[in-house]
Amino acid sequence: MDSCVIWITGLPGSGKSTIAELLKNKIEDSIILRVDEIRRFLTPTPTYSEEEREIVYRALVFTALKIYQMNHTVIVDATANLRRWRDLARNSIERFVEVYVKCPLDVCMLREKTRDEHFGAPTNIYEKAKSGWPVPGVNVPYEEPLNPEITIESDKTMPQEALDLIIKRLCSHKNRH
Repeated sequence: MDSCVIWITGLPGSGKSTIAELLKNKIEDSIILRVDEIRRFLTPTPTYSEEEREIVYRALVFTALKIYQMNHTVIVDATANLRRWRDLARNSIERFVEVYVKCPLDVCMLREKTRDEHFGAPTNIYEKAKSGWPVPGVNVPYEEPLNPEITIESDKTMPQEALDLIIKRLCSHKNRH
């Protein structure tokens, strides 16, 4: 499979990290970039301000681009609540695939409430939103993708099924180039 950047977006708790991990295990020589890990490195005490998010997401796009240029497939596990960050990646990276993990907010909230620390993601974020913590889809916007290459309804699709859909789409995408 040719290298590409696969950006997995969706609300917190939608299943992005689970799908990213399955992809990592399936695609040889792939690398996962998790926004939560990058954020902790860049901003050890994050505020989640708009300015901070801008810096973190631009760094994420730059890192994905550089790793892609070294012929690795990059799996980006990031909500990227504003479309402009995903568009920046799409416009900067030749082989870019956006995967929208669509899931109702109430299902995301339930999943997030019952999980332990998950791949470095902060815990209890929907609870924290009640006290003003900025959470996409709750008190800061989440701009859904307009034309993602793949949409997975994670409340109706099991993770393995999602993986199979993504791999099938990647293989068909390769055959058109």
